[in-house]
Parts: sequence; structure tokens; C-alpha cells
Amino acid sequence: MTLKIFSIFFLFITFLGLNRADAQQDTLRLGLKQTEKIFLDSNLLLVASSYNVDASKALIEQAKNWDNPILSTDQNVYTNNKFFQHGIDPITGQPTGQYFVQFQQLVKTAGKRGKLIKMATTNTKISQLQLNNLLRNLKYDLRSNYYTLMMLIKNKKIAEQSYSKLNVLFKGMTSQYAIGNISQKDYLRIQSLLVGLDKEISDLTTQISDLENSLKTSLQIKGNVFIYPQDDFTSFKINFTSDNEILDIAKANNPYYELQAIQVLYQQQNLTYQKALAVPDVTFGPEYDHNSNYIPHYFGLGISFPLPVFNKNKGNIKSADYNVKQQQAIAQNADIELQNNVSNAYNKLLSVLKISNESEQTFYDKYTQMFTNILNSYEQKQISLLEFMDFFDTYKDVQNQHFQSKLNLQLVSEELNYHAGVDVIKK
Repeated sequence: MTLKIFSIFFLFITFLGLNRADAQQDTLRLGLKQTEKIFLDSNLLLVASSYNVDASKALIEQAKNWDNPILSTDQNVYTNNKFFQHGIDPITGQPTGQYFVQFQQLVKTAGKRGKLIKMATTNTKISQLQLNNLLRNLKYDLRSNYYTLMMLIKNKKIAEQSYSKLNVLFKGMTSQYAIGNISQKDYLRIQSLLVGLDKEISDLTTQISDLENSLKTSLQIKGNVFIYPQDDFTSFKINFTSDNEILDIAKANNPYYELQAIQVLYQQQNLTYQKALAVPDVTFGPEYDHNSNYIPHYFGLGISFPLPVFNKNKGNIKSADYNVKQQQAIAQNADIELQNNVSNAYNKLLSVLKISNESEQTFYDKYTQMFTNILNSYEQKQISLLEFMDFFDTYKDVQNQHFQSKLNLQLVSEELNYHAGVDVIKK
């Protein structure tokens, strides 16, 4: 009697726990395209990176500006018990006091200003590619999480359906066990299946919760909302005959690959700029000197420039030259990495496609129907408990493999899209 009470209590608590979370959450059903739209409109990391692009564009305008002219003045402050005496001596008729005024303008030589504009322009392209690469990474994570969440929900649904069917069987066995028609061993083995399913559902719930949290953060969704993937796993065909076709697309669209290439250009521009810095800039401008030169009113033109005797910028030039070589090596590695990644993703997709077809779906549908038939056969004592448990374990494995296979197909297609930089596999 104690075992019977414990069993009923156990099933009640489990049922309550399975339904409590769903009762407290609002469900938001989203298709993949709708999910991506919300993501693009609200993701704060993308917003922050877009500001970085705007900041880089502003630096182009800054680089176009000339240096401000400099006004210099020098004059007497106190003379003969008077401040700022700049009048005429009433006795001698000569001007009194002295002041000096000079305007200076810095003129950059060797095309430094134009080189700075080119570097600022290239840096803006770098910022844009960094934004594109961030978008590519976040989009790949978003789609992977979306499809993985879809699989976990399907697995949980299968586990809950199995639990529901076994629970009906277990309730019937409880009354039979109470009157001694079935053995305690058979009774506990069925109960152990329920406990195992309960643990599986709990683990799936935890994994789903973690993915929900990640998706809600990406979509900037707050509160106790459950995101339900409304789309299903989709089939597709490959329109490419070789990975070389995809590689050509990737070299034109993969932002990380483009980023490494344009970084080479930036370092080359910096090297050219550092060489230009070795050429002295010139400062010139008119000047006026009142009452302190060989004539009372002196007008002159001042010109100055540093003599490149001690500092010829050799260290910065050498450093910039090494930076060019370093970035060229990184770009070459990015090229090899891109070729290998595209080839690997393409081969994996072909491999997964071989085992994903319509006949496979028919097999899984029949296997699901067979589970109901096997359950009925056991209830009618047409098969033994050992045969039923063996089929039950196989059934769970087959269902998990089924959804895992569908998930793998979606993930490898997204991996190929990720390396290509655009959706070469469209669903």
C-alpha cells in the first residue's frame, strides 16, 4: 500500500512540474525570417558596431581639414609708468611702445594630407567589414540556436508523448499490482522507464531554457516569454557542381577574408605615410614688427621647417614595413583557411544529404506508429516485458537520431553559408 501511495504521489508531482512552466509563460511563435528581422532591428551589439562605422566616416572629414593658422603677438606691457603705451611721443614726435604680429600656416609636404585621407577611407571600410563579420557570426549563432531549439522541443515532445502513453500503462499496472496480478519486478521496471523519461524531459527543459535565454538576449526580448520556432526543418537542393564555385563567391563576400585583404592595403598606406613623414613640413606666414626693427614699420615673410638631421623617421618606417609583411602573411593564411573551410563544409553537406531523403522520413513515421502497436501488444500480453523495454529503448534512440539528422543537415548548410558570406543554400 505504501508503494502504491508513493507511486501516485510521484506521478502527480511529475505531471504538475511538466505543466507548471508552460502555464506561467507567454509563447511567442516566430518563423526564422521574422526572428532575423527582430534580430537586425534590435540587437545592441550591431547597433554599437554601426556607431563605430559612423565614427570612422567622421574621421575622413577630419582628415580633409587643413591645420589651423597660428596667430602670434608680442608687445610691450609696461613702460615709463604706463601700460600698453603705443602712442606718439609729444616731444620727439616718434612712436612709442613696440608690438609684433605674425600669422603662420603649416603646409604638409609629400602629400601627407592626401595619404591621411586615403588611410581614413580604408579604415572606414575596415570598420564596415568588421560590422559585417560581426553580423555574420551573430546570424550564424542565431540560426544554429533556432534550429537546435527546434530539435530539442521536438525531442521533448516525443519524450512527453512516450511518458503519457507509459503513464496510462503504469496506472493500469498499479491496480493490477495491488491485487497481485503482476510481479513487483515488472511493476518497478516500468516505473524506472517513467523515471528515466522524467529525467530526460528535465534535461531537455534545461537545455531549452539556456537556448531561450540566448535567443531572447539576441532579440532583446525581456520577461517570461517562451520563443517557439514556428518553422520546421526544410529540405533543399544544391545548385553547385563543385566547391570551387562556392569559393569564388566566398572570396567576394566573406567579410573576414575581405578584412584581412584590406588590412594589407591599410598597412601599405601606412608605410607610404611613414616615408612621407621623413620629409619636413613647411611653416610660413606674414609678420609685422612695429618699432623694434631697423625701420618703424617692418613687414616680412617668415618660413621655417625642421632639418632632418637626427630624426629621419627610420624606426617608424621599418616598423610599418614589418607590419605590411605580417599582414600579408595573415592574409595568405586567411586565403588557405577559407579554401579549406569551404571545401570541408561542402563535403560535409554532401555527406549528410546522402542519408537525408524521403524514404528515411517514411521509415521514422512507420517506426512511430509501431511504438503504439508494440505498447498495445504488451498490454495484451502478446510480447514480454523484456521485448517491450528493448523496443522502447530503440524507439527513443531512433527518434533522437531522426531529429539529430535533420538538425545536422540544417547546421552544415548554415556552416557553408557562413563561410561563403552569403546564403548560397537557400531554404
